[in-house]
Amino acid sequence: MAEASATGACGEVMAAMAPAEGSSPQALGLSPAWRLTGFSRCKAQQETLLKLPAGLTRPDASQETGAGPSPTFPTVGIRMDSCIIPLRHGGLSLVQTTAFFYPLVEDPYCDNMLMLLSVSQSMREEEREKVMPLTVKGFRDATEEEGTAVAGGQTLLNPWIIIGGVGTVVCQPNEVIMPNRAVTGDVLVLTKPLGAQVAVNAHQWLDNPERWNKDGGLQRREAMFSMTTLNRTAAGLMHTFNAHAATDITGFGILGHSQNLAKQQRNEVSFVIHNLPIIAKMVAFSKASGRFGLLQGTSAETSGGLLICLPREQAARFCSEIKSSKYGESHQAWIVGIVEKGTRTARIIDKPRVIPTSWGHSCCCCS
Repeated sequence: MAEASATGACGEVMAAMAPAEGSSPQALGLSPAWRLTGFSRCKAQQETLLKLPAGLTRPDASQETGAGPSPTFPTVGIRMDSCIIPLRHGGLSLVQTTAFFYPLVEDPYCDNMLMLLSVSQSMREEEREKVMPLTVKGFRDATEEEGTAVAGGQTLLNPWIIIGGVGTVVCQPNEVIMPNRAVTGDVLVLTKPLGAQVAVNAHQWLDNPERWNKDGGLQRREAMFSMTTLNRTAAGLMHTFNAHAATDITGFGILGHSQNLAKQQRNEVSFVIHNLPIIAKMVAFSKASGRFGLLQGTSAETSGGLLICLPREQAARFCSEIKSSKYGESHQAWIVGIVEKGTRTARIIDKPRVIPTSWGHSCCCCS
């Protein structure tokens, strides 16, 4: 893809749209009780993770995004999960983002953000031979949908299954939308609903899976469609509608990533979120479990959407265009907030409007 957006696309190449045939434990010759998500205990709290990159910041460097070795070549803050590297030839830049993850769903074909593949040493050899090829195939199919290919990789052995990679594009600097140019009056647009990770976790945790399959299977299916939808269309439309900044919504939740994006801004602005599009029934589950913080914006997302700062006059048109049938039926967008004059912070209002979502039936709701 010639155009690029420096959004740290953690979940961009997630999975192909449908599971492979024969990917259930029984079809693979494994015990019906076998669970891929049983090999995914490498997790850490946001507060812990935010402290780790501190040593990478140069003490003599300006903290303002865009302040790099040369004003001709802008840089991206360390927390944005991406980088822009000037090349020696032709005024080109290398744009890269890196991410890895652990299994979130039971289908190995769909559970694959893979280029660096860490195979669990807790798996028996028979399990590895049956499960990992499906994971590799799922990623290969997803990269083909994205219009690219796997160019290499590394395989490791450790206690967990860790799947990830590096996305790379070479482009002209003017083809990159920097994430630091929001202005007062801009509108915040979100391109995927929140609560996908809550839905898949609920499926794993409920003591009565038969009841969940009856009452909540629709929400889990919506979460799967959301996570397996690429952000490529939304990223392309950012160029069409003159986006000023963007980030993807992943492990830090919509509030955490909004705060990170706000800190990168050149102008003295703040983000205020009024609306929360959330997969139906997930608010109730989040409240009952007491674990996710969905309404507080701290619930982690996996392969989440883009939060985009758009000129007010362009936002509704963006929402309408992304729903066009020429992009398929899997794209949505909502106006969720505004950019106002401030001190580079982000917040959710005390009583945000919750918009229950149904995948494939989208609307553009004004804040």
